Amino acid sequence: MASLTALSLSAFRNYAHARLDALDPHFVILTGPNGSGKTNILEAVSLLTPGRGLRTAEMSEIQNRDHSSSLWAVSAQVQTDFGVIQIGTGRDAHKSKRVTRIQGVTAKSQAELADYVACLWLTPQMDRLFLDGASVRRKFLDRLVFTYDPSHAGRITRYERAMQERLKLLKEKRFDPTWLHALEMQMAESGVAIAAARNDVVMRLSHAQERGISHGFPHAHLSMMGSVEQSLQINTAAQAEQEFRDLLSSARLADSEDGVTHHGIHRSDLKVVFRVTNMPAAACSTGEQKALLIGIILSHAILMKAELGRVPILLLDEIMAHLDEGRRTDLLAVLMDLGGQVFITATENAGFHSLQNGQFWRVENGQISSDFSDQKSIKSA
Repeated sequence: MASLTALSLSAFRNYAHARLDALDPHFVILTGPNGSGKTNILEAVSLLTPGRGLRTAEMSEIQNRDHSSSLWAVSAQVQTDFGVIQIGTGRDAHKSKRVTRIQGVTAKSQAELADYVACLWLTPQMDRLFLDGASVRRKFLDRLVFTYDPSHAGRITRYERAMQERLKLLKEKRFDPTWLHALEMQMAESGVAIAAARNDVVMRLSHAQERGISHGFPHAHLSMMGSVEQSLQINTAAQAEQEFRDLLSSARLADSEDGVTHHGIHRSDLKVVFRVTNMPAAACSTGEQKALLIGIILSHAILMKAELGRVPILLLDEIMAHLDEGRRTDLLAVLMDLGGQVFITATENAGFHSLQNGQFWRVENGQISSDFSDQKSIKSA
């Protein structure tokens, strides 16, 4: 199981320079007032995986404005099964894009980071997951699938690229049948593979929730709502691809007139139902929704450990704020049993007395210091 042993930030958000050394492989607790930069550290860790991180921010937003002469960068030492690996990412000095380096060598793409680090996160902004639109839930689910199967991200990129190119042709009234057929074939192949991966992870998660592996957190029934995902439940992959291609072909005129792609996995949705009450998550109380979300994340991490032998690094932003004492204890118990590395932010140190190992870092005004008193209290607990 991978864990960060050191983390360095340069010109990143509110940090001019910062470094965290000798990171605990289990719990890294970041405490401090709101607005001090705790979440920025979680974001930095999330950028050590493929994608745009937990805030999906533009590179210009990440740059420290008081140190614009230095381009932002994040680097880390990662303890892996193959030894310590140095990885890093940041803004390219010559182009307005992100560059990734592994062991000092520039990687061909961000996707190579997935060989070393996998992350899952929960932030306060995700509390509206069940209330917001379907696209938010798709992105959430695809992040879960991606940590389970890193090639999922490449399939989504191929699908979206083909969909955009097809729609561009249709908007311009360029009905070239050969070109459109090739793009629709690519959409169908990638789309069915994406739908199959989603169905698989949702089924595994739903069964895991049914077994109650998330302990004190409510259990959910999960299912996919989408034409391609549902087609795969009754057809072979080849049949589902053909059905999707026919659907795209028949919708060319409508897509051209409306300027949108009416059918495909980009319109699917994740349906979540609270098992105890049989109530859709969107109709549950705020507390129940939060607990359902935590339960899904924990179940996924536990599932990965059981089936793949690895645990993603968990980034939990202000997760303790709205949990009662019982739920806090349950959460820490599951995380300790999980055994992976967990970064947690909190405004105060209270609520962590049940931890058996870990360390505290104090964050204030872009400055990070080690809180030795709290580390001693953890180790002696």
